[in-house]
Amino acid sequence: MTEPGASSGPTAQRIILGTHLRRLREAAGISRTQAAWEIRGSESKISRLELGRVSFKVRDVDDLLTFYKLDDEAERERLLTMARQANDPGWWQRYDDVTPDWFHDYLGLEMAADLIRTFELQFVPGLLQTPEYARASIQLGRQDMPLPADEVDRLVALRMSRQEVLTRQRPARLWAVLDEAVLSRPIGSPAILRAQLEFLIEASRRHNVTLQIIPFRNGGYTATGGAFTLLRFNDSDLPDIVYVEHLTSAVYLDKRDELDTYVVTMDAVSITAAQPRETEALLRRAIERLDDDLL
Repeated sequence: MTEPGASSGPTAQRIILGTHLRRLREAAGISRTQAAWEIRGSESKISRLELGRVSFKVRDVDDLLTFYKLDDEAERERLLTMARQANDPGWWQRYDDVTPDWFHDYLGLEMAADLIRTFELQFVPGLLQTPEYARASIQLGRQDMPLPADEVDRLVALRMSRQEVLTRQRPARLWAVLDEAVLSRPIGSPAILRAQLEFLIEASRRHNVTLQIIPFRNGGYTATGGAFTLLRFNDSDLPDIVYVEHLTSAVYLDKRDELDTYVVTMDAVSITAAQPRETEALLRRAIERLDDDLL
């Protein structure tokens, strides 16, 4: 089974292959309706294939390449190989039974990302959580119906596995902006939060991690809609994607105008936040406040 960081992952492969199929179809002057007829499908199926939203049948891809008159045998074989790889299970699929369907694509895209920019107002981002903080945040809000212990263990393991994107051979870059409230909210307990803040100090020293805090003294800021994440990829066939998680679902935004709005917002909160060189001092002050409260 593929481990984190071993490849771009099936989610990214689907999007890249879908982009190639769309370009070939358009270059051949073929409509989605005509392409759908060729593979005994619907126009919506072609649309989903080209967006990388569904798995690929190698036979369908082969038929489409023939219909689009792709004569380059090396290119055909490359695309067919990509279709096979796009159907390989990602490492995270072992956790499918404990994670919602709408989160699966995010895991694949996160693994393929070159730059991850995230804004948080309530929690430490999952990529920077300690196991204890992760466990406490997973259990939060489930007092009426607690998760089984083994399920919690697997969700914590998943979150820790995700962090390998920052330590693999070619690590992703993480740029996280946190509201200062995150540093004061004792998820689990003050002791768990204190250990988490110490971990953030260590993480902020990594060459591929930029951590900024928006101090209370800086007042309000533009990101009134809540937390969100921007993913950017090295491959030009993968568009930038905004991920916004809701209580029971998530949205993935890749339209240019939507992306631009979120990029401008992320830039604005980064400007509002204290400079990265101030992060360690802000974290140490938060630890001192915690220690005072514990006395």
